[in-house]
Amino acid sequence: MVIYGVALLAFCTIAGLYVGDLLGIAIGVQANVGGVGFGMLLVILGSTWLMRREGITPATAQGIGFWNAIYIPIVVAVAAQQNVAGALSGGAVAILAGALAVVACAALVPAIDRLSRRRPAAEARPERAPVAS
Repeated sequence: MVIYGVALLAFCTIAGLYVGDLLGIAIGVQANVGGVGFGMLLVILGSTWLMRREGITPATAQGIGFWNAIYIPIVVAVAAQQNVAGALSGGAVAILAGALAVVACAALVPAIDRLSRRRPAAEARPERAPVAS
């Protein structure tokens, strides 16, 4: 059901904003630092975890998949509100932080791909043919 997707999105958004506020406090900035991005990561991880459990109904999986897909435009809309000109005039630190984030994300793509290709031990075992008595 779509309502489970909304519940997952709400939980992940609130948790992500909380983590972003904590990160802002930790680095001494009076702002939320990456809260929406953390929320998006939590939505992706949470929906993948729920779908791998195989205990959810197809309607629930469809609802979670819908909200998982709709969250990306939300992140784009929030990012569009950021002051890019202010960040660039802030100096080399802002440019360096952005460049490091891009490099880190690009470096994680192969690792995430390897993790997604890994099968659980139960699936890796070949099925045995029934033994005739």
